Amino acid sequence: MELYCSLSNVVPEHPVLSPVSGCVFERRLIEKFINETGNDPVSSQPLTVEQLIDIKTSPIVRPRPPSATSIPAILKLLQDEWDAEMLHSFTLRQQLQTARQELSHALYQHDTACRVIARLTKEVTAAREALATLKSQAGYVQPAAAAPAVSAAPVEGTMVADEAMDEGVVGPTEMTEEIIERLQQTASKLTADRKKRGKKPPEGLASIEEISTYRPTSTHPGLHSASMPGILCMDLNERMGRVVTGGADKNVVVFERDTEQIVCTLKGHTKKVTSVVYHTDKNVVFSASPDSTIRMWTVADNRCSHIIKAHDGPVTGLSLQATGDYLLSCSSDQHWAFSDINTGRVLSKITDPSINDELTCAQFHPDGLLFGTGSKDSIVKIWDLKEKANVANFPGHSGSITDIAFSENGYFLATAADDSTVKLWDLRKLENFRTIQLEGRYEVKSLSFDATGNYLAVGGTDIRLYHCKKTWNQLAAFDEHTAPVTGVAFGKNASYVVSASMDRHLKFYTSQ
Repeated sequence: MELYCSLSNVVPEHPVLSPVSGCVFERRLIEKFINETGNDPVSSQPLTVEQLIDIKTSPIVRPRPPSATSIPAILKLLQDEWDAEMLHSFTLRQQLQTARQELSHALYQHDTACRVIARLTKEVTAAREALATLKSQAGYVQPAAAAPAVSAAPVEGTMVADEAMDEGVVGPTEMTEEIIERLQQTASKLTADRKKRGKKPPEGLASIEEISTYRPTSTHPGLHSASMPGILCMDLNERMGRVVTGGADKNVVVFERDTEQIVCTLKGHTKKVTSVVYHTDKNVVFSASPDSTIRMWTVADNRCSHIIKAHDGPVTGLSLQATGDYLLSCSSDQHWAFSDINTGRVLSKITDPSINDELTCAQFHPDGLLFGTGSKDSIVKIWDLKEKANVANFPGHSGSITDIAFSENGYFLATAADDSTVKLWDLRKLENFRTIQLEGRYEVKSLSFDATGNYLAVGGTDIRLYHCKKTWNQLAAFDEHTAPVTGVAFGKNASYVVSASMDRHLKFYTSQ
């Protein structure tokens, strides 16, 4: 007697009996049905797998299908299987090609959209700056031409205020007697304070032995874009422990040492940023660029508060005056300018017949009444700010001046040029008393005295630290950067050194 499954109507391989309906089922089919419904498929009454009763029958041997009973038939089956596999493979290749084409089209659309967004963003920024310029010029009164002094050019610089600034900001457009009196009072106070401190090093100043043990302790890459690599300039605010850098990517970045985090990224220049200054007392940053502008940034709210247009060519140097209210700038247009940072107005713009080449750098004397400029014709000039006159010249270099730095003691001036030398000058005797000749084709990009005038840092091909005494001994050297060092500075009490480089890295050095 043959049994038939009530579900498939086929002879079951493992027959079971349902006690609920009395029907025979194939075990795998009835178990699947019970798991899905929980009922008997015939009577629709509740049924569980445990209730099923196995039926013992003789094993069933299924006959081979007629198509597999001969070698030609088996070969035919294999051929059919091969053809099916080839068709399936061809279909998959077609689907892959279609997916590749769709992906390529999507990537092209994404790239086009990014380009359009970048162009629109640039146009919006340019439109905003043009609007701000028109607003400021609408209320600008052209100052009367000043009588020429030392070939002084009329004050042509203008200020572009941020949209958030008051449009009613006013101020002097030339150096008044009140400004000169304030500069003189500040210089007298600083000189008196320096004499009071004397030559004794302040408490907490790092010793020669400690500086000799300085090693790199932290490195911070990625402050600026990798597509246009390079940090071109750097400045340090000792009091806040913050570093500002300017890069080839046109951005200004403020970095905090304690948190090791970027505070803000300031965008607005249309060309690379070549000079930056961090205000000593305010959370304000200044930046200059070959786009002929000087920007004043308020770090707290991440905005540009002033755009000072004092020059007709690339701005090559910046320096903050001792009062904290005025900024010195120099340019390849052979002029230096003196500007009021509170109003954004240019108070003086001066050149000299003896200037035969581009100005490359500028730095205020610690007292703020004198300042120095360097130029491509290898000459360092000392200027009297009150008289707007060139009072001394320091020839001796044989290449373009790359940087100058005044010591806090007010007596020494360090200068560097493309001739691989650092020269030390005595401002009292107006003479070069020491020359540090650096080996090979050493590039000097940055000079910096610490706040006490006891140590000098030289940055370029590598970093070298010197003790500012009679022998001017070298205390340490660091060559961890993989590209020229463009900025170096001492932290408070020379407790650390910070450097920036064309390799996009910001490094801190301390004793371990």
